[in-house]
Amino acid sequence: MKALLICVLLGAGVLFGVIIVQGGVAQSEGPPLGLPPVPIPEDNPQAVAKIELGKTLLNDKRFSATGEVSCATCHAEEKAFTDSPLTVSEGINKLTGTRNAPTVLNGVYMETMFWDGRSPSLEDQALHPFVNPVEMGLEDHEPILEIVRSDPKYVKAFKSVFGKTGKDVTMKEVTQAIAAFERAQVVANTPFDRWYYGGEEGALTESQRRGFEIFINQGRCVSCHVVEQTQALFTDNRFHNVGVGINNIQKDIPRLAREFLRAEATATEVNVKVLTDKKSSELSRFAVARTFDDLGAFKTPTLRNVALTAPYMHDGSLETLRDVVVHYNNGGVTNEGDPVNDFLSGGIRPLQLTDKEIDDLVAFMEALTIPEFAHLADEAGKK
Repeated sequence: MKALLICVLLGAGVLFGVIIVQGGVAQSEGPPLGLPPVPIPEDNPQAVAKIELGKTLLNDKRFSATGEVSCATCHAEEKAFTDSPLTVSEGINKLTGTRNAPTVLNGVYMETMFWDGRSPSLEDQALHPFVNPVEMGLEDHEPILEIVRSDPKYVKAFKSVFGKTGKDVTMKEVTQAIAAFERAQVVANTPFDRWYYGGEEGALTESQRRGFEIFINQGRCVSCHVVEQTQALFTDNRFHNVGVGINNIQKDIPRLAREFLRAEATATEVNVKVLTDKKSSELSRFAVARTFDDLGAFKTPTLRNVALTAPYMHDGSLETLRDVVVHYNNGGVTNEGDPVNDFLSGGIRPLQLTDKEIDDLVAFMEALTIPEFAHLADEAGKK
């Protein structure tokens, strides 16, 4: 059968995850400029119908206790798959969690999911928000299964995609479909990509070029937001304490850590605790790995399309990109002269950047926005 070019589109016509479909099975056309090949698990191959089903599931508000919240509530396509400008996400009954919603874009390249890396895959990650009391608030996954096993549209879709109906449809199939949609949200071809990997000299402004030099040299940003010779994920997929959040409660950290270890919290309890208790949330990776080196360490996010995803950091506490750079310029504290927390990662220290250098560094990060989203960046800049 002749290969068919399929595009996953937003309502506004933005292109994501261009794929080639052969016999209904989606295959990579080749990675976009600046990105590596998309990793696809053998037990969950991409297919157009599966991606479409995943998008439907992602937007279904019936999968929440109130019928008012879907996955897309916090990961809205028109907001670059975030809930910007919220500091932290709002779930059922306007309950707020403790963490800022990360973008789904290029999430396929993340080796672990959530800010603390407590999920190993997109499939596993998709299970948790449904049953978190401050997100979608279900007691278990049974209401979801009742819907997908009885709704005629879902019955038809699951039979077509997975060859299953009735009780043979489980949360495994539900999460595989959601993960397939998320895995298709691959975007690149930014001005930076066209300049650095495509050799397009005019793609960056002079300020952005200076900002890149700061990014890889004096700013040391590249130590965590990795740029390689043939690709740039702008993340090392590791966890670092950069002085956000934990600075305000560091005196409580030893007690919180001891209590957490004594409780021998299960993975399910971790999911609830970190989104309902602000202080426990700041334990971050420690709550998952149980190692003291991970106290206050959060996953390095990608910087691709970062100009669209304000506010910043795991708790949304820094309003602008300039605020973020100033935080690092101060050596991991928001206000110059504030005490540094005892668990700060080793590479965080004052950068001695001038105001002009800070402006150039911000300008460079703005060059990491795909053209299709440029209007969102303009709108964000006007707020």
